[in-house]
Amino acid sequence: MALNQETAARLRADGAALAPELVALRRALHAEPELGLQLPRTQALVLDALDGLGLEIATGTGLTSVTAVLRGARPGPAVLLRGDMDALPVTEESGEPFASRNHGVMHACGHDLHTAGLVGAARLLAARRDELAGSVVLMFQPGEEGDAGARVMIDEGVLDAAGERVVAAYALHVTASMLPAGLVVSRPGTILAAADDFRVTVRGRGGHGSMPHLAADPVPVAAEIVLALQTMVTREFDAFDPVVVTVGRIQAGTTHNVIPQDAELQGTVRTFSEAVHAVAPERVRRVCEGVAAAHGMTVDVEYRRGYPVVTNTAAEVDRVGEVARGLFGERAFLVTPQPIAGAEDFSYVLQAVPGAFFGLGATPVGEDPATAAYNHAPQARFAEEALAVGPAMLAGLALHRLASPA
Repeated sequence: MALNQETAARLRADGAALAPELVALRRALHAEPELGLQLPRTQALVLDALDGLGLEIATGTGLTSVTAVLRGARPGPAVLLRGDMDALPVTEESGEPFASRNHGVMHACGHDLHTAGLVGAARLLAARRDELAGSVVLMFQPGEEGDAGARVMIDEGVLDAAGERVVAAYALHVTASMLPAGLVVSRPGTILAAADDFRVTVRGRGGHGSMPHLAADPVPVAAEIVLALQTMVTREFDAFDPVVVTVGRIQAGTTHNVIPQDAELQGTVRTFSEAVHAVAPERVRRVCEGVAAAHGMTVDVEYRRGYPVVTNTAAEVDRVGEVARGLFGERAFLVTPQPIAGAEDFSYVLQAVPGAFFGLGATPVGEDPATAAYNHAPQARFAEEALAVGPAMLAGLALHRLASPA
């Protein structure tokens, strides 16, 4: 059941009217960014912003989350809307007048817009309580940037906060480049990669740089491992189910003429299906051990599983497209032809319930999406015009799903 034109027009207008208030909240959040699972100042701002909306509010025990349940006027199922709240260990260089006051910490990934946007969705839905047949769970989540906050909140019961398991879940992510402001993008199936990381220590034998034959030099072995991992990618995996391996750090030695005892590599592995994700650790380990053995050395391989693949439900992606077009016109939604190699812990939610993760363009107006600073960059800036789109999208998805047959 689609949003009718009158409902869409009112939702769009109310979202636009709410935007200045959400911009002020976003700027307050941006100026006081926090890291990880413990975000006390952020939590306090969210609780204050939700005050008076008639929500059932609970806070987390293992993290400073906020779970708010909005009950509709009539019985029905429950849906979930997620907004992540944590920042990054980045020193801000955006030049914004509301830039971070916490040196070395920045909302470089736009989670401040996600948080403010979810508050906006709560306000739009609270004003439409009489139209709701069911409940909406608002999931304000710390710890997306590597701390698996979504998994902690699931363990603490967020999916059942309304008294029953939610039937669908939705989350958005803004982009500081790539997409023009206001464009909504998604795709069925895999939309984001699984992300693992590894640390490899090559164990050699130190010596003098002038007599390498009397030592066991780990540096060329480490270099060979880097190249062998790239060959593994192209020769052991299907090009249409790809793997991305990046070695981002190599460290060895203390000076130019000493062969070090050890060399260390650190890197990331991105995969786009659970089948490939399952076999990647063994493949990486085998290549590293085999190259080292060929040179009479050993390696220690530490492989750490990260977030799983983010997999969208096709029907829920169709819903995202329908809501976006109904609210903002036929050109407001784009099915992206391929996944993105970034990762997200909303994957844990989508492993448990149907739903959709979608992108929202927030390239600053007047900048080229192809050249603007991307998410995580110290110079990243975000179009606050997205706060007139994101909340309406989230509220529209909740209204659309709760009005649909089971």
